[in-house]
Amino acid sequence: MTERYADRRSAGIALAKRLARYRGREAVVLGLPRGGLPVAAELAEALDLPLDIVLVRKIGVPGNPELALAAVAGPEGRTLALNRELATAFGLDARGIEDLAVPQRAELARRRQLWLGASAGAGLAGKIAILVDDGMATGATMRAAIAAVREQAPAQVVVAVPVAASDAVAALRGIVDQVVCLSRPEPFIAVGAHYARFPQVSDLEVRDILDAAASRVPRVRPAERDRN
Repeated sequence: MTERYADRRSAGIALAKRLARYRGREAVVLGLPRGGLPVAAELAEALDLPLDIVLVRKIGVPGNPELALAAVAGPEGRTLALNRELATAFGLDARGIEDLAVPQRAELARRRQLWLGASAGAGLAGKIAILVDDGMATGATMRAAIAAVREQAPAQVVVAVPVAASDAVAALRGIVDQVVCLSRPEPFIAVGAHYARFPQVSDLEVRDILDAAASRVPRVRPAERDRN
C-alpha cells in the first residue's frame, strides 16, 4: 500500500523513525528548499541534529516546469545535474540547457542573500550529510545537491525522502552511502499526489524554519558556501 502523508512535517516524522541510528552522531540534516525544508526540520528536531540547506534549483522542461530536466547547485550554481533522456526527448543541446539555467542561477543568488545573508559555519568536512527532500521524481535536483555537498568532503552522504520514483532511487545507489525512501509507488505520478496537503513553501517559512533550528542547534555552513 502506498503511503500518503498528511503534510511535509508528518513525512519528516516518519523519516526520523527510519534514521534513528544517526541520533548522537556527527551528522547534519540538509534540506533542499523549498519543499524539503519542513521535512528536514522535523527530522533534525527528532534526531537532535543541526539543520541547514543546500541551495539547489530545478530546471524544468519547457512547458512543464515541475518535471526536472536538470538542476543547478553550489556557488553561483556552477554544479549542474542533467537528465539526459529528457534533454534528448525535448531536443535540447548544451546551449539550450544553459539558456534555461541562467534565470535559475539568478534565483539561487536571490535566495542565498534572502535566506543566508553573510552567515557562515563549520562546514561538513568529516561529518555525515543527510540530504532531505519532500520527494523525487527524476532525481536531477538531488543529484545536483549531492555533487555540491561532496565538495565539502563529508564522511558520508545519506539521502532521505518520503516518496520517490523507483528509477530515481536506483540512480543514486552508486553515488551516495545510503538511500532511505519510505515509498516507491508504481506508477509514480507526482510527489504532491502523496500528500493530503502540499502547499507552496514561502520564503518567510524557509526563514522561520532556519531561525527556529538555529535557536535549537547551531547551524553549519551549507555546501554552496564552502568556496566562493
